[in-house]
Amino acid sequence: MKHNAEVQESRHDGLKWVVVVTLLVVAVVGNSYFADQAILYRVLGVVAVCALAAVVALTTAKGRSLVELARSARKEIQRVVWPTRPETVQTTAIVLVAVLVVGLMLWLIDTLLGWAMSGVIG
Repeated sequence: MKHNAEVQESRHDGLKWVVVVTLLVVAVVGNSYFADQAILYRVLGVVAVCALAAVVALTTAKGRSLVELARSARKEIQRVVWPTRPETVQTTAIVLVAVLVVGLMLWLIDTLLGWAMSGVIG
């Protein structure tokens, strides 16, 4: 029974994607067609039509899986142990010092090779 429902939904998914693409085309063409209108009204119209297209897209199987991915990502972010402020400052300082040292070393190597090449070339 569940398999039949999934097959039925997948048949409708194609139609829903056609509706989504049609809505997006309407938003683009409508924006061009109403070029003489105020930009505020055009932006509001495009946002409204795109929001409607997003709602339709989220009702598809891929849309539901995207929502589930977002929910699980949110749960995972809540489980992350974030560093404290002193740890963040210390790590940032270490990275900045490392970048400065490597930059100075590369500048020194570049300068020495430049002097060597100018000595060879004349």
